[in-house]
Amino acid sequence: MKIKEGYMPFHGYKTYYRIVGEKTGMKKPLVLLHGGPGSTHNYFEVLDALAQADGRQLVMYDQIGCGNSYVDGHPELWTAETWVAEFIAMREHLGLDEIHLLGQSWGGMLLLDYVCNYEHKGLKSLILSSTLPASWMWGEEQQRMICELPRDMQDAIAKATASGDYSDPIYAAAEDEYMLRHAAGKVTEDSPECLRRKVKKGKESYVVGWGPNEFTPLGTLRNYDVTKQLEDIREPSLVISGGNDLCAPYIAKYMYDRIPHAKWELFRACRHMSFVEENEQYIALMRQWLNAND
Repeated sequence: MKIKEGYMPFHGYKTYYRIVGEKTGMKKPLVLLHGGPGSTHNYFEVLDALAQADGRQLVMYDQIGCGNSYVDGHPELWTAETWVAEFIAMREHLGLDEIHLLGQSWGGMLLLDYVCNYEHKGLKSLILSSTLPASWMWGEEQQRMICELPRDMQDAIAKATASGDYSDPIYAAAEDEYMLRHAAGKVTEDSPECLRRKVKKGKESYVVGWGPNEFTPLGTLRNYDVTKQLEDIREPSLVISGGNDLCAPYIAKYMYDRIPHAKWELFRACRHMSFVEENEQYIALMRQWLNAND
């Protein structure tokens, strides 16, 4: 399977991209927007099998501020406007005229911001994987799920949130436990290589863009809200979430109810990365959805 890597100049820096497979016939490329802000494309490599099984090109990249596109010391960069501009530039740079677009977690926010607030064309379908239409909604649902933690952990999170001091070991343990329950399992020697590989996470872009943790959107994205624009989306849209996801079922259903003619797939036993935890089922769903909407 052919894999091409390269860099696109952007804002005086460079954005890394990775292309799996080749364009073939009527099958449009699938472009993948990773989470964070400040995560990397790496976890999407578990979907390489989709390129081979379906004969479809996959395009992924490290958003500026992380991975092979790492930049720090520039807090002015970490805004939705920067990341949307980067995506628009990437489409033009790679000639991605007609595509399917998948956004996971923050990547889905990026997708929705682009679709709801920018002129666009050539999007065959949208896949909203474990994502959100508003920061306030995400924060409220995280606060609700924190109540399922042991009382000492709840108290530590409340204390850290009120004081802005996140150094308490009990708080660190609480955050770890919360993320283990709702984000992802621990990476082990049996995990896919792409998850075990050392990467440069964009801590600055996460903290400045989102906030100190998943519970508290305090960064430049704190006022992100496209709830009123969801009803104007015209592209075929697939909402995906997990039963134990940071993207609580309420959030997924909110999008499903308001995006015209949307479909919703709930991976009941999964957390925030159903494409990792139920990889074969996720790939089968992608094949069915993408071929139906080419």
